Amino acid sequence: MRNAGRAQHRCALRGGAGGGEIMTRLWDKGGKLDETVLRYTAGEDHILDARLVEYDVKASIAHAGMLHAAGYLTEGDHAAIVEGLGELAAGHAAGAWAISLEEEDVHTALERRLVARIGDAGARVHLGRSRNDQVLAALRLYLKDAASSLRNAAEEVATALDDLGQSQGGLPLPGYTHMQQAMPSSVALWAGAYASELRDDAAGLRSAVRRLDRNPLGSAAGFGAPGLKLDRERTRKALGFAEVHEPVTAVQLSRGKAEAGLAFECALLVQDLGRLSGDLLLFYTQEFALVDLAPEVTTGSSIMPQKRNADALELVRAAGATARASLLEILGIPASLPSGYQRDLQRIKAPLFRVVDLAGESCEVVCRIVRALRFNPERCGELTSARGLRAAEHANRLAVERGLSFREAYRQVAEQEKE
Repeated sequence: MRNAGRAQHRCALRGGAGGGEIMTRLWDKGGKLDETVLRYTAGEDHILDARLVEYDVKASIAHAGMLHAAGYLTEGDHAAIVEGLGELAAGHAAGAWAISLEEEDVHTALERRLVARIGDAGARVHLGRSRNDQVLAALRLYLKDAASSLRNAAEEVATALDDLGQSQGGLPLPGYTHMQQAMPSSVALWAGAYASELRDDAAGLRSAVRRLDRNPLGSAAGFGAPGLKLDRERTRKALGFAEVHEPVTAVQLSRGKAEAGLAFECALLVQDLGRLSGDLLLFYTQEFALVDLAPEVTTGSSIMPQKRNADALELVRAAGATARASLLEILGIPASLPSGYQRDLQRIKAPLFRVVDLAGESCEVVCRIVRALRFNPERCGELTSARGLRAAEHANRLAVERGLSFREAYRQVAEQEKE
């Protein structure tokens, strides 16, 4: 299948129905590009952009529909573009072609193949559009879907914790402050706390969509498309954005903000998963022995035959550092840039996709572990039997029953605890 894609790629280079040679890249003016410069400027985009293909197709179809309605595309060209883009999306999903380094990104890859497939009509789709608003449209559509998927993933972990609280919630646990036993808790309270915070993370992901939900199409390179009457409201409706991003000069100035907002919520989600993992790692030690992890979610040691290691939980705990680092990278790139598009912004994509993927993968593995988690009733009882664990409760009752100030009741209980 890859060979077929390369053959089609070579066909695109030779030219479409119009007989002219198609540019290697959308900006190509016919000169030779140094190979080192190509590799450096393309970076990872030809790999990263694979997830944007379906969204760039959607945005391109919406843009073509708007051009047709405005009289800039004939009925025949419009129909050919829509059909060709649909076929390309299906082919990519089936593995028939991939974006090459020479193409740099999804936009060149699609347009080259579209022209090779339908001829010069394919080159007409770029009227009134820049790669700047094109990539932002595809990226925002993708991130809206990603945020929705992450909300669902966080909810799945929360539901697993709810079920744990229902099935084993009555078991007592010691509650800790300053890493010292503090007050009585329970499996239900412990699981419920994390379930609540994960749902808070899901709500944060929903809020992060606000900045993403604005249509950038029609802003072109950041100053609109002089000489053309582009209906930005039409493409907004076609793509399901909540509003048009106005003015056109604000679109590129906003780059990094919506991305950082989503990355921030991802980092909080991964942080909560990491803290949950940290608790379970402590509970799983022989000294605590509060939980047992299913064999299928643990690994082993290459030298110690007895070991069953909770490697997945350790990696989730470490993922918080990666998530926070990704957020800082996203925040740092646009921080000192002047207005207008700068190529620096390309480097946001890698840390952004990294933190989105990390959040989803961490949710999935934690959900599996929680579903297989079993608390040890006997050990739960042993660790909650110390009298001091109920000292605060004793002080409260003493104050109420004897009419003492809490401070006096506190002092009396503290003296008793010394005995």
